[in-house]
Amino acid sequence: MVQLLLTPENHIQRLNAILNKVDQLQNLGLPSLTTPPNSKSWNILEVLVHLNIAYGHYQQKFNQHIPKLPDNKSENEGFRIRRWQKLVVDSQRPKEGVRKWKMKTLKKFEPLLDRNQLNHEKSEEIFKTFFELHNHLKEAVLLCRKKEVSQLKIPSAIGPIVLFYLPEAFEFLICHLERHMVQIDEILQQQDSLVSP
Repeated sequence: MVQLLLTPENHIQRLNAILNKVDQLQNLGLPSLTTPPNSKSWNILEVLVHLNIAYGHYQQKFNQHIPKLPDNKSENEGFRIRRWQKLVVDSQRPKEGVRKWKMKTLKKFEPLLDRNQLNHEKSEEIFKTFFELHNHLKEAVLLCRKKEVSQLKIPSAIGPIVLFYLPEAFEFLICHLERHMVQIDEILQQQDSLVSP
């Protein structure tokens, strides 16, 4: 199996693309943001809330542990992801713009929003939280460029069955974001198909 080399530059580039995409979503009208493709699916705001919840499980760990890591004299050139962690990461990674399979979300990650209460103010609040959290992720990646990242393993949000070194955690989170960006594209395509003649 070919080992995947994780680099801060790649992580930042992909995060910037995601942040730009979500920034563009703010230009959509409230109906586009709040209309799910069907009654059992999430709408765009619910996808963003799910992403906010998911990152929240890592934010505190990053705040607690990254400042304590010893400094490297030079920037990290890359980190080779381990086999088990690569399997977990690849379960999230979309391939050629397609989600490989749909997964049931654990209850603690579900976006428990009242769809009847989704107004302009709530939408702004969800976007604001998304940018605060995911700019925090970007800052964590930047901080780790000159840290000894092999000094720390953290449990994934699903528990200690999966332990990540920090670059593995960043890769998992970014793949999870990319997966849900594909989901958002699918929601928008379905909305377009409903209004097209």
